[in-house]
Amino acid sequence: MPLSVSDPTWYPIASSEDLPFRHVYQGQLLGRELAVWRADDGNVNAWENRCLHRGVRLSIGINEGQELKCQYHGWRYANRSAGCTYIPAHPADAPARRIENRKYPVREAYGLIWSAANDDLPFTGFPGAEGGDWFALRPMPVNARPGDVVAGLAGLAPDDQPADVMQGLSVRLGNIVYFVQPVDADRAVIRGLLAGKPADPIATLRHYNEGLTKLRDRLEKAAARKPVPEKLSPIFEKVSADLASMPDIAIPRGATLPVVVKRKWQNADGVVSFELADRDGRHLPTFQPGAHIDLHLPNGLVRQYSLTNGPGDLMSYVIGVKQENASKGGSKVLVESVRAGDVMAISEPRNNFPLRRDAARTVLIAGGIGITPLLSMSRFLDQSRLPYELHYFTRSGESAAFSSELTALHGRVERHVGLARDAIRARVSQALGPYEFAHHVYICGPGAMLEMVQEVASGLGWPDEAVHFEYFQNDKIIDQSSAFDIELARSAMTLHVPAGKTILETMRDAGLTVPSSCEQGACGTCLTTVIEGEVDHQDVYLNKTEKASNSCMMTCVSRAKSGRLVLDI
Repeated sequence: MPLSVSDPTWYPIASSEDLPFRHVYQGQLLGRELAVWRADDGNVNAWENRCLHRGVRLSIGINEGQELKCQYHGWRYANRSAGCTYIPAHPADAPARRIENRKYPVREAYGLIWSAANDDLPFTGFPGAEGGDWFALRPMPVNARPGDVVAGLAGLAPDDQPADVMQGLSVRLGNIVYFVQPVDADRAVIRGLLAGKPADPIATLRHYNEGLTKLRDRLEKAAARKPVPEKLSPIFEKVSADLASMPDIAIPRGATLPVVVKRKWQNADGVVSFELADRDGRHLPTFQPGAHIDLHLPNGLVRQYSLTNGPGDLMSYVIGVKQENASKGGSKVLVESVRAGDVMAISEPRNNFPLRRDAARTVLIAGGIGITPLLSMSRFLDQSRLPYELHYFTRSGESAAFSSELTALHGRVERHVGLARDAIRARVSQALGPYEFAHHVYICGPGAMLEMVQEVASGLGWPDEAVHFEYFQNDKIIDQSSAFDIELARSAMTLHVPAGKTILETMRDAGLTVPSSCEQGACGTCLTTVIEGEVDHQDVYLNKTEKASNSCMMTCVSRAKSGRLVLDI
């Protein structure tokens, strides 16, 4: 049967020994090149061997343990999902979710790494494989047609014990099973498994290698006398250049993923953690440090929680929830009603608080439950061996969340317990110091603390673009008394926004689908470009410079000071 680039058969593409930690192996199968690498958690990835940016081979990239980094322009891809996690040319933005490399199915079994052109056929091994103690022989590349290699292997069998030619270009010769890896129409690799570990492994490897070398020489001489077969031509989907643009595709409101609460535990005094996993054991979507998810609660509310995970940690998401006595039903229902084993719905991760990885100095300042996104940032910086310092302010030692995770970090981590406001301000000032080029600070915590840190940073000469912050909620009183018109430039619509109704609600009433998340001016999901008019900013997402520019706004809470706004919608 002729080879096909879409052949669903599983073939070995490498030996387990080819994948030491922090290494990338170039595999080949059915005309394709594969970047094959083992993450620090043991997971093996088999991806199309090209960076989505300029097509440079990822097999010459850097295996950072949970991310694979392209050596050309530094694009990074996550373990398991192959989703892009960082683009150096856009260091202040989170890559769009749709930037994801092509993955191939992969299994590790019997000392070999197996893959297939697609997922149509589940991995089942070979007859008699289970329960055996298999010893992998040295691979033997052969410049000959894979079918001719199978025939050549079958010819090695003695007359009184004919070879058992099995499905998937494999041949059993007594206690040895040979597999032919079809590299292309005219190239193959012989990979053998010997039943049982030999007493002298080196001598055994040498013995079988000598035999396969003689077979290779015969097959290549015969192949040279035959016409060269047409190469296999796998189809590579072109990646549009606009994939690198930062405005992400909008996730429709209500689009969710089902997850199961795998674990729930008391993380600290007043903090409960939840581990959320896919119900079928698959990995969850790619995220970047600083990302959050919408969690749909049993009482119908939707609340946002930051992910604490490190790079490539996609088998579950871990969040921390602060127990609020004055909760409006969000944290209260999570803490009191949700249990391990419950099925919930979440959104795909969004990131309005992205981490730059090009900073000469990174300072992370967390207050209380604000540690959650900064813990994720610390883990990413740890994996990339980038310098950072984390300052964590709590009211008491018992209220410090994720203590064991913080202890495992390799960066400079300082915990500040029970300080008065003036002492916190002095410590923040000392931690920041005067601004220098390429220094960045990230702040997350109570609103009063965020405002204080921004004020201190401004006094020390830190520009707005170097001060990054995330509010968990907007505590400001929203004034909805104004009425005005909005002109939607791209939709060719003019709408009237009455008092008591938001721009977001008015657009939805007109049948428009617009992205949103928190709807209180804290998350930035509904950020919209303003073409004309004066904005009444009532959000906590934009910094002072962005608000003064009058070039963008949050449609969920902000309004107009002028009688009309022209929006790029």
